Amino acid sequence: MWNKVLDEYAIRCYKPRILIVDDQPVNIHTLSAVFHGELDIIVATSGEKALHLALKQKPDLILLDIVMPDIDGYEVCRKLKNDPITEWIPIIFVTAETEANVEAYGFEIGAVDFIAKPINPAIVRARVMTQLMLKLYMDNMREVAWLDGLTGLYNRRRFDEMLKQHWLLCRREQRPLAIIMLDVDFFKRFNDNYGHQKGDDCLRAIAVALKGTLRRPMDMVFRYGGEEFTCLLPLTDLAGAQERASAILNAIKALQIPHATSRVSPFVTISIGIACTIPEQEKGEEDLLNHSDQALYQSKSDGRNRITTWPGDKPDTVSEV
Repeated sequence: MWNKVLDEYAIRCYKPRILIVDDQPVNIHTLSAVFHGELDIIVATSGEKALHLALKQKPDLILLDIVMPDIDGYEVCRKLKNDPITEWIPIIFVTAETEANVEAYGFEIGAVDFIAKPINPAIVRARVMTQLMLKLYMDNMREVAWLDGLTGLYNRRRFDEMLKQHWLLCRREQRPLAIIMLDVDFFKRFNDNYGHQKGDDCLRAIAVALKGTLRRPMDMVFRYGGEEFTCLLPLTDLAGAQERASAILNAIKALQIPHATSRVSPFVTISIGIACTIPEQEKGEEDLLNHSDQALYQSKSDGRNRITTWPGDKPDTVSEV
């Protein structure tokens, strides 16, 4: 069974990564030795460092001591489970405290299992293996739930989750976050003229073009609904977002999909709205989304087939590229 877990992760081209958290180096060494180099192991000797590493490294599982001098394991668990970036990471408490109320409280705040000290290596391997396999199944289920059936892009549900995650991350680091929102011009006319099958083919072609244009691993493309798409661009300033939007506009034009009933072009075109900000404590991610939506509305009001940016309080329109 252990080899099956490793094989499943190998298919994804990486070793399972676990974070071991304990203020005693000897305990860390003992737990690390259980896995014989089969896992990618990172360690933390304090609660604060554990929170930092969990956020940055995104381990597949955390082995967490309860009694630590700065922040105890309970508080670390609570913080991780309340953060959308780390809430899906399974946590196993490793502790000498075996009272029933200790375990009950741990499960209540989000732990998936307990391992008693002194550890039994076979028990540790079995319980870690079980949780790693369960995480794979859960990740696969979430992936299916996040995908749009027509285009293969992530759907609006996934967009909402990722926007929240990256808003919090960019707010912590005081880095820019940008949204590109786009809409296919006169798409109802396209469907009425060519039929819904051709309409579906059009949306699929646009999805492929969007993914081919945004090549950075951190850039994400979503089908927001109907003929509307969004692109989430972490760590991207306004100039970078405008550059990508121009590339997207031109990529869709290059498809040369006939659109005889369009009022702006004999081919399919799109309208784009951009919003960019460095997230602040007083504002929420919905403000950025609303600004991108208003910028898109402005593009459509100004004649479509163009880009409008919203760098601040007032949109700035860029004519057809």
